[in-house]
Amino acid sequence: MNAPHTIELKRRQPHAETHNWTVEAVAGLFALPFNDLLFRAQQTHREHFDANKVQLSTLLSVKTGGCSEDCGYCPQAARYHTGVEAEPLMKADDVLEVARIAKENGASRFCMGGAWRSPKQRDLDELKKMIAGVKALGLETCGTFGMLKEGMAEQLKDSGLDYYNHNLDTAPEKYGDIVSTREYDDRLDTLGKVRKAGLHVCTGGIVGMGETREQRAGLLNQLANLDPQPESVPINNLVAVEGTPLAGADPLDWTEFVRTIAVARITMPKSFVRLSAGRQQMPEAMQALCFMAGANSIFYGDKLLTTGNPDVTRDQALFRKLDIQPL
Repeated sequence: MNAPHTIELKRRQPHAETHNWTVEAVAGLFALPFNDLLFRAQQTHREHFDANKVQLSTLLSVKTGGCSEDCGYCPQAARYHTGVEAEPLMKADDVLEVARIAKENGASRFCMGGAWRSPKQRDLDELKKMIAGVKALGLETCGTFGMLKEGMAEQLKDSGLDYYNHNLDTAPEKYGDIVSTREYDDRLDTLGKVRKAGLHVCTGGIVGMGETREQRAGLLNQLANLDPQPESVPINNLVAVEGTPLAGADPLDWTEFVRTIAVARITMPKSFVRLSAGRQQMPEAMQALCFMAGANSIFYGDKLLTTGNPDVTRDQALFRKLDIQPL
């Protein structure tokens, strides 16, 4: 698990506009004085984005629970007793109704999540109807359905999918502590299939799972050295759910989370850095610092798959205070 991973997605080579990041260099960013780090991140952010605009995505669980994986953070794993019941795949018409409401509330991207280790072809057939319908509404489309077999990414692309999400979760050396039902290379293999099919890549991780700062640097090192870099990078703060192995994890200090956002922005200057799970527990001031550090995308709505999220009214009020406009 400690060796560099190179499956299908190439390591980024040094050239005029990029940097071949080492774990040591990324860790060096984490070690900067807090204000210096945020200043550098904000400078980087302004070179590539409007600092006062944020992209809004809505996430819907189209197939909830019953997953055969053992991801230690996930309440949808069938083996954990979290109160999340397995539900069948939603019908396309029901998904489209949610997507219409999301668009009316200002979302520009609609993300669909399915709790599978890997979808079956019959699942894909229904998913393709959902994707085509959401795309026809004028929304960007994103899907996260687990590991993909050969040809699946191409089918999703042909149906109108824009982004595929498949998170690396954590650093390679930490991964075995979190998941045992798949290998780190399995995740990179799926990302390779996604990129080969011509889809945009959405991949990030979860912090607050008991990892060290060096391991957080290791996660960002892996993400920043994907070639090309991911278009979207969700940074999740662990929501410790009762019944999962990580239910008793110590919360990550808020300054360390903000540092993680800032380092993600510096190392992936052209990516959308999304403030993702855990935002419901974040005070407004912490969220404001994350936007200052370069976060420019959020999940927008009252639920993320199975965990809570700030509601639309609360987010709109925060945006007014910060003079932030949706993209």
